[in-house]
Amino acid sequence: MEKHFELSDNEFEQQFENCTLNPELFTHEAHLRLAWIHIKNHGIEKAIVIIREQIQNYAASLSAKDKYHETITVASIKAVSFFIKKSASENFYDFITENQQLKTHFKQLLATHYSTDIFNSETAKKEFLPPELDPFE
Repeated sequence: MEKHFELSDNEFEQQFENCTLNPELFTHEAHLRLAWIHIKNHGIEKAIVIIREQIQNYAASLSAKDKYHETITVASIKAVSFFIKKSASENFYDFITENQQLKTHFKQLLATHYSTDIFNSETAKKEFLPPELDPFE
């Protein structure tokens, strides 16, 4: 179990929003948890707005503004939302256990939506590129 689970959803979200979350806790799985929390609390559209801002602020607080990637951020949120709609899980731990591919095969999952290499595209880093192959609906 990853260390971010030592925090409640509220503690995790608050520490992230306040840029006080230990950077060692902000793993790929923790990114997915942030999406899960905001989608559950606010719905997909508002979650996208909030998470964009929070990740950019968090990255800036770590002097890592160049790490932010718009397409991966938005695509991740949309992927989590897709799996939430199919899940009966009441908490993130059960959700990620049920949907391990989000954690273990994330790049392959996104490759089913994109023919473009979004991970290495400067355009994709700066602006959201919609999927060319399969929408996130």
